[in-house]
Amino acid sequence: MSKTIAYLINQYPKVSHSFIRREILALEEQGLQIKRFALRSCDAELVDEADKHELARTQYILSVGLLGLCTGLLKAAITSPGGFFKSLALAIKIGLHSERGLLLHFIYLAEACVLLGWLRAKDISHIHSHFGTNATTVAMLCHTLGGISYSFTVHGPEEFDKVRAIALPEKLKYAKFVVAISSFCKSQLFRWCEPDTWDKIHIVHCGLDQSFFTKEAVAIPAEPNLVCIGRLSEQKGHLLLLEAVNRLHQKGVKVKIIFVGDGELRQKIEQFIQRFQLQEVVYITGWATNTEVQEYLLNSRGMVLPSFAEGLPVVIMEALALRRPVISTYIAGIPELVEPGKSGWLVPAGSLDGVEKAMLELLQTSPEILQKMGSNGFISTLENHSIATESKKLAHLFSKYIEPEL
Repeated sequence: MSKTIAYLINQYPKVSHSFIRREILALEEQGLQIKRFALRSCDAELVDEADKHELARTQYILSVGLLGLCTGLLKAAITSPGGFFKSLALAIKIGLHSERGLLLHFIYLAEACVLLGWLRAKDISHIHSHFGTNATTVAMLCHTLGGISYSFTVHGPEEFDKVRAIALPEKLKYAKFVVAISSFCKSQLFRWCEPDTWDKIHIVHCGLDQSFFTKEAVAIPAEPNLVCIGRLSEQKGHLLLLEAVNRLHQKGVKVKIIFVGDGELRQKIEQFIQRFQLQEVVYITGWATNTEVQEYLLNSRGMVLPSFAEGLPVVIMEALALRRPVISTYIAGIPELVEPGKSGWLVPAGSLDGVEKAMLELLQTSPEILQKMGSNGFISTLENHSIATESKKLAHLFSKYIEPEL
């Protein structure tokens, strides 16, 4: 494709969204031109140099301020009155049924007006958005406003927690095509669109770059080190994990676990650590660079992620690519990553007994067997989650659905 694709994300770059950065860079390596747009910045939490580099390459819609939003609205209403009132009607329709209300949807419309002006100035006629939430709302309104086509990638679980509230059926209807990151995700999208449109939903996995697959294998340590990586949020099951760690600790089982990440649940997690007196057992790092995350994984016997809700955790791919077995749960796309008994353990979500048992088994398994499990995970991840391969699938979709109209 010779034309440029606009990437639109709510916040970009973001610590927990390195997979989007990898996707964009892989597409550019194939010759596509990508312009980055985001609604807002979260630069304060960035720690990785690659993210900081992307920050300078991204335009932020809300940086125009209130005056810029109002100017964009007025300009769109004058120059494209038909599209403007069509978009206004759609914003009202979905705003009335949303949990966020009409006012915010009027703001989304203003953001779409600003974005439309930018895209026309750059001769860009297609938007690709990640997550079916507010950024895709802006993309859809930009489509009805000025005819800019769009596609979007759905991850879950947020999209499936509030399908009607985010107008997911409408977004599926207007989109050129839709990307699901797993078979589970695709099945959920099938629920919310007509069967005759199922053929525009395609699976493109999140992926890892070659740096993960070219590393020399590092031996599994004998020390009882485990790691849990991810945003400190209610979705990840950190509090349940602490209860399981406490049980093992009370039984005299030697274990140390590092929580890599930060988030809204940190204070509650720290309270649990104090309550269980696990200060010498559990350590929280805060946000870490990609290099630091890899070091934490390589210094562990395995990763534990007892999630209650997920999409397709990239951190599980990273652990397996670094030949570390994984303990996780039977939810969403996780069973598409971890094969019980071969590359890790899967337990029922919310099962304290299950998490405790799996951790004990991992800690009691010899490094040699764990290394074999990690190698199995490496092979599977290389086959199914290389960003070089997955980005080619996405580039093909851009060519198939968009290029004929350019």
